[in-house]
Amino acid sequence: MPRPANPETRSRLLDKGGNLISTRGFNATGVQEITSVAGVPKGSFYNYFESKEAFAVEVLTEYWDSVVATYGPILADHNMAPLARIARYFASLAEFHERRGYAVGCLIGNMALEVTPSSEHVRITLAAIYRQWMASLTECLREAQAQGELPAGKDPGQIAVALIDAFEGAVTRAKVERNRSPFDSFEGFVLPALVT
Repeated sequence: MPRPANPETRSRLLDKGGNLISTRGFNATGVQEITSVAGVPKGSFYNYFESKEAFAVEVLTEYWDSVVATYGPILADHNMAPLARIARYFASLAEFHERRGYAVGCLIGNMALEVTPSSEHVRITLAAIYRQWMASLTECLREAQAQGELPAGKDPGQIAVALIDAFEGAVTRAKVERNRSPFDSFEGFVLPALVT
């Protein structure tokens, strides 16, 4: 009779393996490396995940949940004006990348580029993440519009999409340049152009 799965082992696989995928890439990271870094026998991997693709979906979900838990409250902080919240939100995300030396990039963008051509399951997961991200920004932008901060003729949903796309582009370029200049461009030019 097989032993029941251990939640601590599963968590360790996601944590250690997720870090490995973030730094090395999904395709460059094998199951053997994931289990080795987590200190788990290779055969045990499939007690927790039916495939490496299923593992990628779980890693992405945990990553996004962490972003929402850490940075999402900024968008809901009613002690700040809505557009100030959005600026602070993206500045905080940029600081996250700065702490990592700009070398890793965003797991969402990395997986979108690397894995979606070969995995429909990962693509669907990423699409859902982007929709959630857009919805949280759109809500804050609608509040800005209701308070007269955002012009009435602007579409909050379209602005939210453009902000995400531009920020993800800045993350990718910062990963290449290994400096903050793409985030400075985003904060100094793109963000003001979209919300004024």
